[in-house]
Amino acid sequence: MYKKILVPLDGSELAEKVLPHAVALAKESGAEVTLLSVVQLSLGFTAAKLEAIPEAAAERKTALKAEAVTYLQKIQRDLKEKGIPARTVALEGDVAAQIIAYAEQEDIHLIAMATHGRSGIDRFVMGSVAEKVVRHTTKPVLLVRVLPPIPRQVDWREVTLPPAP
Repeated sequence: MYKKILVPLDGSELAEKVLPHAVALAKESGAEVTLLSVVQLSLGFTAAKLEAIPEAAAERKTALKAEAVTYLQKIQRDLKEKGIPARTVALEGDVAAQIIAYAEQEDIHLIAMATHGRSGIDRFVMGSVAEKVVRHTTKPVLLVRVLPPIPRQVDWREVTLPPAP
């Protein structure tokens, strides 16, 4: 069913949580996995300073793209060791727009990505690449929600206090 799976990655451990799911689907269906990273200069003061100096902005984009390629190639090797055909692509621009455009241009059958599962003000402030992709692509999307670890209950009998002075 799925012969081409697109896995957008941003270099974070959270984004990589989708990999076991993509690997399982690829093994089951014989799909090729495309690992995609989109380079975007961060918004804010530093990006504004860099944009004022086009040479510095171009240099920074080139360096970020090289880092992305190196990162993707490492994951590509890991997938190939597992018998999964994989390729890498590093693009520049708006992250969600590039994911959507690439999926359309390359006739991707499934986009698989991880999400924080933010809601409310966090999602409004931070934005959600996953949400934008889901809302605007015509391709099926597999979202893997990554929850923060649940803190362990402390057994107060295990706590050792220093002796009183």
